[in-house]
Order: sequence, then structure tokens, then C-alpha cells
Amino acid sequence: MKILIIITNRYRGPIPVIPLGACLVAESCDRAGHQVHVLDFMFEREPLHALNSLLDKTIPDVIGVSVRNIDNNDMQHPVSFYKDLMLLIKTIRRKTDAKVVLGGAAVGVMPEALLRFTQADYAVLRDGEIVFPKILEMSLMVRMPDNIHGIAWIEDNVFRIHNGYSDRFSDSSVVPDFHRWIDLPAYVSRFSPIPIQTKLGCHFKCVYCTYRKIEGEDYRLCDPQTIAAEIVELEKRGVGDLEFVDNVFNSPYDHAIALCDSIRKVRTNIRLQTVELNPLFVDDNLIGVMEHAGFVGIGITVESAADAVLERLKKGFTAKDVYKSSESIARHQIPCLWIFMFGGPGETEETVLETLASRKVYKPKRCCTFHDRHTHLSRYRTRKHCENRRSLEPITPGNARAGILLISIS
Repeated sequence: MKILIIITNRYRGPIPVIPLGACLVAESCDRAGHQVHVLDFMFEREPLHALNSLLDKTIPDVIGVSVRNIDNNDMQHPVSFYKDLMLLIKTIRRKTDAKVVLGGAAVGVMPEALLRFTQADYAVLRDGEIVFPKILEMSLMVRMPDNIHGIAWIEDNVFRIHNGYSDRFSDSSVVPDFHRWIDLPAYVSRFSPIPIQTKLGCHFKCVYCTYRKIEGEDYRLCDPQTIAAEIVELEKRGVGDLEFVDNVFNSPYDHAIALCDSIRKVRTNIRLQTVELNPLFVDDNLIGVMEHAGFVGIGITVESAADAVLERLKKGFTAKDVYKSSESIARHQIPCLWIFMFGGPGETEETVLETLASRKVYKPKRCCTFHDRHTHLSRYRTRKHCENRRSLEPITPGNARAGILLISIS
């Protein structure tokens, strides 16, 4: 079959994000024997013109539309990305009879709203590189793919969903050949690191986060030696910087240790980083093996150093854990990015001062603050939105409370 995968994300702040998921889907479809073309909108000056030109040359049988973000997450200057999908879908419908399948992180969070808005045929909720080829297989057999785990659709105006997860790391590549599918030099020239994922699933219950909804609660782990071998291959291709994009890098702790040991043994010169450490699992042993593996930067999203706020955010750790982790990191040379969020549930002047006092321990070299809005946090505080948000409209100064994001580098 002829397959077109459209990567719709064009947001470049603070840096363009390399589309790991969409490229994995393209590669898995190619391995299944399909003719695959990828159209990445990131650096297209006129995306719809590029799409029209492509559809004038070839008519796909199935079109996958990757949707990373619903909006720009900026309360002061909100931009709704999902609205661009309407013209995109109209162009596709006008030019082809192809089935349209939505995918991407935004779809995993709000499948029904996006399906109804776009009138797409199906939505892939997760594990696209496993699920999407199965949809293609069913299409070849002219059968409804309603028995496939991880998809949703609208039938007789009723939202249908078939939940479930695949063994994503069983037989698929961990890192695709990005050069084949996207303009990788354009990303790298804008300081975008190559992303790599070593696990899926999250045990934590932070009130503002959607990872559990997108990836599930149970861990699915990639073999550490497989990751190390992939890194060796990436170095051969000229990759210099790599970012681990796991939702929490150091949980499970043993997996993180085994991964760092495996990378250390293959002795690459790639610069590694992650900004997803949980202070509950930070100690001298972890930071030490990360340094030996080649990590040049780490980050911890602690949100607060006040127990009253951490408890209501359901972070799963305490202020004592924050201080303990900062003491471990201070005994090493690796730079650390500390991220705090003010204005959460239970925040008071006293709790703000508690969090600010923590700087005496991790001793930041520089700090900066951002005004931000937090969709799930706003729902928690105002209780104006239900647990599964249905409205696609971004939250604005009129309907949400602003938070303050403090970023410190130690």
C-alpha cells in the first residue's frame, strides 16, 4: 500500500522537537512492505501547498496524521494548533479517498474530541509503530480494525475505543533512521538532540501530567544492551548529542543503573542528557554511573520543596527527598537543571518561601522564571473541567490561573 505520514507539528519553542514517534511508525510500515512517504511540516513555509503538490504526484491509500500538541501551552498568548487540522483534512478529502488515521501524543490525550473535530476514520492512541501497521493489514483485507488494541473511532455517532498495550520493544527498532524520513540537519542546526526512549509507562500520579493516559501505568522496558548498541550505531552516523526522553529516567532505578553500565561498557563519545529525573531515586551511585556513561547534563522536575504542595500535586516524594537528592548531586560535577512550579494546589506565601529556601542547598549558578499555565492543574484548582477534558479550546487568562515556573541551574 502507498502510505503518507504527515507530521503536523511546527512549534519550535524553545527548540524544534525531532518527531521520534512518527519516524518509528514510518520505519515499521516500511519494514512491513509498504511504500512510505513522510511529509514533515516543521520547516515548510507553506505546508498546505507542499501537501497539495505531493498529492498531485501520488495518491496514498492511507494517510497518517501525527498531532503532537493541541495548543502552545501559553496562557498569555494562546495558539490552538488543532484548528489547522481542519484545512489539512479538507485538502486530503478533496484530493483523495484515502483513509485518514490520527496519531501522536495529543490524540492519546483527547481522542474523541479530535476524531469528532477532524472526522478522521481512526485514531491510534499509543504504540503507533505496532498499531498502525495492523490497521494497514486490516485495510488490505477490507476488514474493520476494531479488534486491534490501542485504537478509537466514531461509529453511528458513538465514540468507540479498544484499549490495550503492545510489547513495543519486542521486535521494533528503538531509534529510526531519522535521515531517511526528515531533514535531520535542519533540526540539529537548531540544537535539537536526537531523542531515544528506553521505557514506557508511569507509576506516578502527578495531577498535571498525561503520561499515564498516553503510555499506561505498567512499565515496558527496553533491554539496556539493545540501547547501548543503538548508541554505538548513532555515533557511527555522526550523532553527537542524545537525549533520553523517558517520562522518568531513573524509575525503575535498577533499569537506569543497568542502562548506564551498558553504555559505559561500549565507550562512546556521544554527549548524553535527560531532564526527567525523580529525586526519590537519586543517589551518589546513580549520578556516578551517569557521569561514567557520558551524561553531560541532567534535570529534575521537583515542582516544589514544600510538603503541603508536593502532597497535593501527588508527586510521590517529600521535601526531604528533594534535599537529599540535591546533596548527592552537589557532590558531583554534572550540571543539573532544577524546575519548580509555583501556584499549585495548597500554595501559600509560606510554601513559596520554603521552596526558595531550598536554593541554599543546590546553590544555583543562575535562575529564570516563566509565567505558564497548567491545564490539568487548572482543572484541579477550579474544578470547572471534568477529569477527561472535552473542550479543545486553550485555557486563557479569563478561565484559568497562571502559575510561575522557576528554572535553576546548579
